[in-house]
Amino acid sequence: MTVSPLVPSRTALLLMDFQPAILASVPDADTLLARTTAALSWARSANVQVCYVRVAFTDEDFRVIPSHSKGFARVAEDRLLAADSPEAQIHELLEIREDDIVVRKTRFGAFSTTDLYARLHAQGMDTLVLAGISTGGVVLSTVRHAADEDYRIYVLADATADHDAEVHRVLIDKVFPHQAEIITTGDLPTLSCGAAI
Repeated sequence: MTVSPLVPSRTALLLMDFQPAILASVPDADTLLARTTAALSWARSANVQVCYVRVAFTDEDFRVIPSHSKGFARVAEDRLLAADSPEAQIHELLEIREDDIVVRKTRFGAFSTTDLYARLHAQGMDTLVLAGISTGGVVLSTVRHAADEDYRIYVLADATADHDAEVHRVLIDKVFPHQAEIITTGDLPTLSCGAAI
């Protein structure tokens, strides 16, 4: 399958939920981080907009989570991923620079409960490269939302992970290809090589 090249000036790399507490839930987190830093290095060299997404909660966020929420009731009860806690920060290996976009969310998708769409839209971005944890959580929700907003979407198969390997496989092989290009971090230099910026 031929994957069309991307235009760096209209592309954003979304690094989603690369936080110590979430990295601890997936196997081989060190390899995942190495691939993610490779994607970040590519974005820096190609002048691609870097966006960091993290999930974290203030006291008020915890208070408004309903008890019937299957995804977040336990988070509120146990006060997991408190906004100022070390385990809720972006991993230290992923350098945040002044021009990067950083958003904090309180639900699964990168666009839900954030101003990320408005900020990308204001910059004329029409293409997203996605990496994150978990494949069945933030990546799935963000692919669906981004497709509904008519973005061109690339999912980095080797820079996403899920605690359930079968969930990851099914989404990467069978679900995401209907709305996204499935690539690896090794494909990135070729996709942006020679593209108009």
